[in-house]
Amino acid sequence: MGAVMSSSPVRVRRSFAMSKWEGPLVDRLYEAAVIPELWPGVCERISAGIGAFSTAIICISPDGMARWVSSAAIAEQMERYGASDLRLRNIRPARALTRAPGTFMRDIDLLTDEELARDPIRIELLEPIGLGWEMGCAIAEPSGAMLVTSILRRTADGPFAATDADRMDALKPDLARASFLATRLAFSQAQNITQTLSTVGLAAAVLTLSGKVLSMNADMEKFAPRLRVGARDYLIVKDAAAKDLLQAALLGLKHQDAPVVQSIPIAADFGEPVLVLQLLPVRRDARDIFGPATAILIATAVGQVGPPDARVICGLFDLTPAEGRIAQRVVGGEKVGDIAAALGIGQETVRTHLKSIYRKTGVNRQSKLVSLLLGIPHREWALDHASQALAAAQASGDRWK
Repeated sequence: MGAVMSSSPVRVRRSFAMSKWEGPLVDRLYEAAVIPELWPGVCERISAGIGAFSTAIICISPDGMARWVSSAAIAEQMERYGASDLRLRNIRPARALTRAPGTFMRDIDLLTDEELARDPIRIELLEPIGLGWEMGCAIAEPSGAMLVTSILRRTADGPFAATDADRMDALKPDLARASFLATRLAFSQAQNITQTLSTVGLAAAVLTLSGKVLSMNADMEKFAPRLRVGARDYLIVKDAAAKDLLQAALLGLKHQDAPVVQSIPIAADFGEPVLVLQLLPVRRDARDIFGPATAILIATAVGQVGPPDARVICGLFDLTPAEGRIAQRVVGGEKVGDIAAALGIGQETVRTHLKSIYRKTGVNRQSKLVSLLLGIPHREWALDHASQALAAAQASGDRWK
């Protein structure tokens, strides 16, 4: 829990040869780097070998997102820690960062007796389940991520000994290398995703939830400058409205309160077609903490010589079949009353469906919906029918009713 991160003059480090406990554990570390399902078992082995109650391995991304694996015994408390403001009131990381990083340290080396007595981590999180002592370390990775190991012991068992920290220091180089290997494998997986989607003709990129591009295939690169990789590898979206929608969608995924798939329209631009961006979260194994939380962004160019097929509309914007049929008729120039009569439903039902369509497509007017779904407005069919559809939208008030 606490990011205990640095050496202290209080503890003199001792060199330890690798023990019978550490040798097999090192093997398991490298296996877990390739097979994420093994990380909880690694945590259990560390706890058993060091005489601890639990172990948690926490990966904090450069944008501050924290993911972790842990012994089963502490999993519930870890969830509480991540969801509360306790991590903001934790004085241990700041204290540790003033000293040499990358060494396993005990809480009693970092905090005074008075500070331990009023430590919110101890009082609110640990003591209620009989825990009182911690030892930990943080390792900075080349990617900018921080790997934190937190080991806890029951209050009745007393604080960790200095030799316990020395034993964990002997394991630290392999822990760092295993985590680095796992991180590199995660980036390789991102490249594999975009390459695979390219083989089926899909323009795609893999993004972190902060908008950084991990991988982009050649099909997606063709949409530059409307979509391109900018400074520090962040995705640049030329269309301001689409940029805001994408940022909101990524933020929603970050806080896990967004739909499974989200569609974002990009308006036609100087003869270029309408683009529809689809954002899909990558659901990683919960134990795969080293790969950054990511999403796949797929770009589809919209263009046709007639009214768009309802099934295509539904697929692009996650519309229900009823919404797809209504959207198709709106583009065909039909008014609300005409649509209601043709489909055998009430006008209020049509308007309710339209509100849902607007929300899913990111527009708020029938005229904008028509422009979006027509795709390329320069084609003959679009020129003939756009004015009719727009007139129908304006005649109906061109607003939500």
